[in-house]
Amino acid sequence: MPKGASRWNPLIEQVAAEHGVDARLLHAIVRVESAYNHHARSHAGALGLMQVIPATGRRFGANDLFDPLQNLRAGTAYLVWLHRRFNGDLTLMLAAYNAGEGAVQRYGNRVPPYSETRHYVEKVTKLYNGLLR
Repeated sequence: MPKGASRWNPLIEQVAAEHGVDARLLHAIVRVESAYNHHARSHAGALGLMQVIPATGRRFGANDLFDPLQNLRAGTAYLVWLHRRFNGDLTLMLAAYNAGEGAVQRYGNRVPPYSETRHYVEKVTKLYNGLLR
């Protein structure tokens, strides 16, 4: 596991079990989103381990996205919602997590043609499948 992963592994395992999500997927997302930095803040205003936008955090019950447990629960609840919205399609789910579900919908339920989103989907997928270390 990368540096920092072991610190958050118990919480990631807990939240994965609560939501019925593979912990390896959460690890891949957290690694790409924040490199396990629970104080991370993006230029777009996303916060914490899973880089959750505050409006999305509120939508899924979080009021302190720098709290690792709230962040993981909100980000994972959003992933579960996206899983249902995109019929279990991991690629679309990850694209929507990165670019927003509206962007995926605007492009006919396809990965938007944004290089950042395409690279994000590829990197998370490879990490999740164990193709990157």
